[in-house]
Amino acid sequence: MVSEIHRDAWGIPHLRAGSARELARVQGRVTARDRAWQLEVERHRAQGTSASFLGTDALAWDAFARRARLDDTAKRSFEALERRDPETADWVRAYVDGVNEELAADSAAPEFARVGLTPGRWQPWTPLGVWLATHILFAGFPAKLWREQAVRHLGPEAVGLFATDGPGTSGSNGWLVSGERTTTGQAVIAGDPHRFIEDPGVYQQIHLSCPEFDVVGLAVPGIPGIAHFGHTGTVAWAITNAMADYQDLYRERLRRTGVGVEALGPDGVWRRASRHTETVEVAGSAGEETVEVEVIETERGPVIAGGPEGLDDGTPLAVSLRYPPRVTEDLGFSALLPLLRARRVADVDRAFDVWAEPVNVVQAADTEGGLLHRVAGRVPVRSEANRTRLVPAWEPGHEWRGWHETPRAGLTDGIAVMANQRGPATPLGVEFAPPHRADRITALLTEKDHWSPADMPVIHMDTQLASAGPLLACVAALEDLSPEGDRLKDTLLRWDRRMDADSTDAALYAAVRSAVVRQLAAHPAFAALTTAPAYPEVLLPWLNLVPRIGFALEHLLRAEELYGIDRAEAVRVAVEEVAAEEPVPRWGETHRLFSWRALPDTAEERPELSGDHDCVLCTTAVPGWSDMAARGPAARYVWDLARREDSLWVVPFGASGLPGSPHNRDQLPLWLRGDLVPVVTDFDQFSKESDV
Repeated sequence: MVSEIHRDAWGIPHLRAGSARELARVQGRVTARDRAWQLEVERHRAQGTSASFLGTDALAWDAFARRARLDDTAKRSFEALERRDPETADWVRAYVDGVNEELAADSAAPEFARVGLTPGRWQPWTPLGVWLATHILFAGFPAKLWREQAVRHLGPEAVGLFATDGPGTSGSNGWLVSGERTTTGQAVIAGDPHRFIEDPGVYQQIHLSCPEFDVVGLAVPGIPGIAHFGHTGTVAWAITNAMADYQDLYRERLRRTGVGVEALGPDGVWRRASRHTETVEVAGSAGEETVEVEVIETERGPVIAGGPEGLDDGTPLAVSLRYPPRVTEDLGFSALLPLLRARRVADVDRAFDVWAEPVNVVQAADTEGGLLHRVAGRVPVRSEANRTRLVPAWEPGHEWRGWHETPRAGLTDGIAVMANQRGPATPLGVEFAPPHRADRITALLTEKDHWSPADMPVIHMDTQLASAGPLLACVAALEDLSPEGDRLKDTLLRWDRRMDADSTDAALYAAVRSAVVRQLAAHPAFAALTTAPAYPEVLLPWLNLVPRIGFALEHLLRAEELYGIDRAEAVRVAVEEVAAEEPVPRWGETHRLFSWRALPDTAEERPELSGDHDCVLCTTAVPGWSDMAARGPAARYVWDLARREDSLWVVPFGASGLPGSPHNRDQLPLWLRGDLVPVVTDFDQFSKESDV
């Protein structure tokens, strides 16, 4: 059979080949055709070589990638995959072959010329490196550095007061409606993964067909198959971040010797740590420079901050990171082929038994009525102290002692909702997203007895902000305000609590909220938290006080006492401050999309957005910092088990990563409105692009 690439009306690739291996090669080719620049950026980020063409802004990430041993971990994991599962290893090689074949041709991506970069060559383990680099921060291990600071300066109660998600870890929604609650009698799975919105997008709509399987879903560019969101025709699945804690930070005692570096172990013995130096090339206006990075690894793991001499500011600290793929040499890629071959929920369940990274909550349904709601991934068993803060490597009791069983859950009244809240993954995590999104989705689903796939976008786009309650209660209690303050108070108390782009009331609420956050952050009680130790730059967003206060505001306002801070006065000052300003614009005028691009474009469109961090339409701004939203729905999907052709999907931009392509931005207007496009699977309806 000749392998074929077809396109639908949205430029989405539909691939057909004679075998799973050949299909992987074609998937690699079409991904490099559509996303060559994106693939090469991700390859370099996984290797820690992106500063060689992106300049000093990428240096901090490259240094972290080198010190965390991302590329080496990917290489080791691939070699282990070859031993344990040679079929999957060969399948990954075929994908890499396809990428290399296409990259060897002239790339149409203009970004290469802009930075003077020539596409390089992928190694067999590069997809594993891309996967690891994409997810290494998903479990939010830098939050342990924040807790360490907060406890040191405020006391142990600060952990609960500031409990909230860290940058980029939550916001995803997913819901499963069983056949008894749908118009078709078959289940529907819907949702939207929330990540930093990247351009090109982090998810790629794709259709993969061969004699073994025929699957549609959202692939991650650079990774073969369809890992997170897929529909095989008889079974469909979807995931959200489980918010599990599975990465540990250790305080290390290191010393230099005549032959290298030693680390003190829990048995009181100094043992030699591995050590070498790597050179990071950095492009700049004055030409290319180099920066040396010392790479140290103890028996716990790679040292990601500090060293024998401490941090750069002289703080006597070295911190090592222990994360499962480095320990097990397994990224869970053996789940990918079984997912594509799945026919029933039991097949999906077995596939996710070998899932490793990241830890997810999975929902699945099949055409025979099978349903699944479980956690998948690898979480180590260890002491409670490991889960919350840095632990001393030289003290016993902090070793890993096997792996947790992954919990399962059922449905209630025919529905199951996952939104990073406390749920089946509760025993595996420390901090979870507030329950507002999950509660709101549940409430919406109970408003109707039966749902159709076409009904689901109303849930995707819901803008009710339940977390506004504590601040509005504080506003309601204010007395003796100025006339302008009283008018603002009345406006806020009449507000419908919807964060719609065209709402001035929503903008007023957001302005008051930001002013309160700034008032609290400026209080002397928090002064010691305004400056973090000299941790690597990649970790600093988790230690920024303003976002910490902004995302934990409802907890801070509800607490019985807050370090002697007069919160009522802070709210009063904020209300009067906003009341005295010029008329506040509509929410969408300041709440705009700020997508990440490897090469920033100052002329890039910044469309208006509805929603907010705790809305189902989770478009995350940082109160007190900026109304711009860097995070939001990285895709939306509706999987219909009655007729796959009635399934729906959309991504923020388009199928193509090539600027100027008709499919580079064609889905953006739909994404902004909440519309989705049909999933088409009939090859007779497509235009044939090429044989490969």
